[in-house]
Amino acid sequence: MNLSNLKPAEGSVHKDGKRVGRGEGSGKGGTATRGHKGAKSRSGYSKKIGFEGGQMPLQRRVPKFGFKNINRKEYVGINLGKLQEMVDKGVITDTVDLDVLIETRAIKRSDLVKILGGGELKAKLKVSAHKFTASAKEAIEKAGGEAVTV
Repeated sequence: MNLSNLKPAEGSVHKDGKRVGRGEGSGKGGTATRGHKGAKSRSGYSKKIGFEGGQMPLQRRVPKFGFKNINRKEYVGINLGKLQEMVDKGVITDTVDLDVLIETRAIKRSDLVKILGGGELKAKLKVSAHKFTASAKEAIEKAGGEAVTV
């Protein structure tokens, strides 16, 4: 072994790839491997999401239809049958308001509630909710209860 055949241990030297743009003598100077002209050769180039090389992108090819109302209010519907079930189980007695429904985990605190006319209500209840269907309001009052809009 002498100075002419010394080598570093295998795996100890890591080359960080080609050093581009460091003069013509390096073989990677001039255009710095970016080619000549065009968007990709410029600084600051980034292609848009969904860009398909100039072909009409899928997002623009597909037909659009419908309407999305940004002011839509989404209500959680609770049927009268569900209220009657709760009465039968003894979960609710005479008043049904938002706090009671939250405690029984029928709704979340942020939900808007609409009482629907599905099922049969026999118990006399004072029901407080954001909205009622006409049939639900009628059924509650027919059972001797009261429908209060919050």
